[in-house]
Amino acid sequence: MLGRSQVETGLLMTPWPATVALVAPFAGRLADRYPAGILCGIGLAVLTSGFVLLAALPAQPHPADIVWRMMICGFGFGFFGSPNNRAIITSAPRERSGGAGAIQSTARLLGQTVGAALVALIFGFAGPSGGTGPTVAILLAAGFAALAAVLSVLRMFNFVRFSRAPRRASPAAREQQPRAAGK
Repeated sequence: MLGRSQVETGLLMTPWPATVALVAPFAGRLADRYPAGILCGIGLAVLTSGFVLLAALPAQPHPADIVWRMMICGFGFGFFGSPNNRAIITSAPRERSGGAGAIQSTARLLGQTVGAALVALIFGFAGPSGGTGPTVAILLAAGFAALAAVLSVLRMFNFVRFSRAPRRASPAAREQQPRAAGK
């Protein structure tokens, strides 16, 4: 829609992952000291604002207008990612960390797939000229990020508590336990 070449488009998208790469290690260190719900909420709020700023781009933006908005999105996403990943992996028992990582990867791929399909659907309804399709897609992403930010912060309040079922010892561990007399 903006009439940019493939190379220009790629270069204009680069600030997002570059900023994620710079911010994620810092956010990871903060995740060791602060609750993931707060850090993820902040990151998603920044991501939401970046999406809104992208949706508000003028019809023929200067490349710098696109770059700084993409950097805001990258900052928010990078600030969200590390604490979220840490929370997912550390919530599983050590012996199940591989399974937690697999579930995490599956959820990420599923989210990317559904997101890409949703954007394609919106662009399909917008028609070949583009129209408002990109703006609608970006605002929809902003809405999802805002909802996720609210939910992330709300998890700090423990509205719902699940009781954990007592862990059962594995068969090998039960064999190693001394048997009670008379049994």
